[in-house]
Amino acid sequence: MHICIYNEHVHSNTSSIPRRLERFNLSRELRFIKSLYRDVMPDAWKAMRRLLQETHLSIELGDIVHLNGSWYVRHSGLLRLANRRHCAGIHTEPILSSCEPSKNRWVFAATVFRSTKCRGFAGHGDADPSNVSPFLLGNEMRIAETRAVNRALRKAYGIGICSIEEIGSAAPQPNCYFPR
Repeated sequence: MHICIYNEHVHSNTSSIPRRLERFNLSRELRFIKSLYRDVMPDAWKAMRRLLQETHLSIELGDIVHLNGSWYVRHSGLLRLANRRHCAGIHTEPILSSCEPSKNRWVFAATVFRSTKCRGFAGHGDADPSNVSPFLLGNEMRIAETRAVNRALRKAYGIGICSIEEIGSAAPQPNCYFPR
């Protein structure tokens, strides 16, 4: 099984995003962080400011969440970043020699191509019932693929924080703002 997604640089319809959020505004994002997360340490604040400046990820749109004192990027934020940067493609495939479908154990490899001439950035993801939320049991294959894609996207675009989908079931649900 091979899954390939290639971006044809089609402009997406942003009608579901409120007009005030269509354009990135660093000061609005920083004000939003201050209003929502008052306990952010100065070093984490500086790191987040730098990340937002470089990537234009949005806290307000839910691209990044704060959980237990750490920042995490979300899958949707990584995909929006890849689209903005005109990602040429994402290729995923299961590593069948490491998978045990009867036990819902899956391992995927993903490769992100930033351009048509790029050799690719690889990432691997795994999932099994021991590292998946009880609410998502039975979806281990999709979770493993998402984790692999997230790791490859983070490498391709220099995102130095982990994605929320990569942490296991032991992590509590984030107490954060999710846009409607």
